[in-house]
Amino acid sequence: MVFSSHIFVYYFLPIALLSYYLLPRQAKHLGLTLLSYLFYGWANPPFVLLMFASTVVDYMCGRVIYASEDYRRRKLALTISICSNLSLLGFFKYFNFGVSNFNSILEFLGLPILESVLAVTLPLGISFYTFQSMSYTIDVYRGDGKAIRNFIDFACYVSMFPQLVAGPIIRFSEVAGQLKQRTHTLEKFARGIAFFSLGMVKKILLANPCGKCADTVFDAGIVSTLDAWYGTIAYSFQIYFDFSGYSDMAIGLGLMLGFTFPKNFDSPYAAGSITEFWRKWHISLSSWLRDYLYIPLGGNRKGRTRTYINLALVMLLGGLWHGASWNFVIWGGIHGGMLAIERYRGKTSFYETLPRVLRIVLTFLLVLITWVFFRSIDLSHALTYLQCMFSSANINPATDLVSGILYQPYYLMTMCIAGIVVWSFPQTWDWTQRLTPLRMGVCLLLFIVSLAVLSTQAYNPFIYFIF
Repeated sequence: MVFSSHIFVYYFLPIALLSYYLLPRQAKHLGLTLLSYLFYGWANPPFVLLMFASTVVDYMCGRVIYASEDYRRRKLALTISICSNLSLLGFFKYFNFGVSNFNSILEFLGLPILESVLAVTLPLGISFYTFQSMSYTIDVYRGDGKAIRNFIDFACYVSMFPQLVAGPIIRFSEVAGQLKQRTHTLEKFARGIAFFSLGMVKKILLANPCGKCADTVFDAGIVSTLDAWYGTIAYSFQIYFDFSGYSDMAIGLGLMLGFTFPKNFDSPYAAGSITEFWRKWHISLSSWLRDYLYIPLGGNRKGRTRTYINLALVMLLGGLWHGASWNFVIWGGIHGGMLAIERYRGKTSFYETLPRVLRIVLTFLLVLITWVFFRSIDLSHALTYLQCMFSSANINPATDLVSGILYQPYYLMTMCIAGIVVWSFPQTWDWTQRLTPLRMGVCLLLFIVSLAVLSTQAYNPFIYFIF
């Protein structure tokens, strides 16, 4: 079930909110947990058991870590928690990838390939809820939080439907106090409606049309240089509005339920460096990788060489987190390399001496090029596409059909509006800080328009559902 669907907007959401507010305070978390399990299991019910098993393991490990004074016992419980989560993630996300690469090696050596009868299906949102659940046991182990006594409260934290399948990745320390006590106010609910409405606008009115353009170009094979750049820019807008729109809707739903989730995007395409980009893009993942991977590896405390290695390794693993493909590893590796270069050059680099507007343009161009690896189906496709972007290819007359789609007034207008919003409009987080009647009216009007357009759209994917 996706947020931008009729079944969610017209049926699930009203029933969920009504049920939640009718329940007494003591039963709200149980009700929210059951609603979240229904939401998660809508498409594939067996995966609910997987999430429940992960929840039970981490709950028990957290209790052992908090209650025990024995170092070895605490360490063992933490190890069980981390290994169980990484094992789930590794098997369901990377089993097919591992078998495919193993067979490629066997084929190269002239040996018989492995015939696997097991085709593993990726559970929705497993990358998000495993990271979120791991942060709980790690925080308890570090002493950054107390273990939850009530299992229902912990199950609610792990499974909460607003951020369950595509983030933001909510750390336990960020909502521990809210799980014990939080306020439900009209002001908070109204801001939640505004967040959800603007997220829907980003998704339906901007991400979907841009995504249609991107798919048209990337699926066409050989295209003209102009069309290739058009398609890459369209994809950059699609993935931003798709994911930031989902995050806005998740934050809005959280507010409606009394929870305040952290900001997940902060105008990333207005960044003046790759380092700044990663402070603004998918903030919950960037900070998670920093605090639970980069710093434990030594961060920048073990010399310059080790710092560069840590940056590259974290981004390689961050790329692999996004998907089981060498394209994601390359994407992460490029970003890790650029982060290391920026750290090495520091303030003395030529890049830093440029006016900020030029640094923003150059950073966006670098991000655009790396998005090609993120979007392409395999490495060969990515290299062919890059060739189209930087050299004149042998254009097939059939590719004129691509241009006929891309340069329709509707898509051109959408691309222009998307660019204006990216570089000129304030972030939803900031704009909704002070809601006037006029601003609320604008949100509701745009929401109604989005619902009207949704009823006419056949193209409505959520990109981050596959990660």
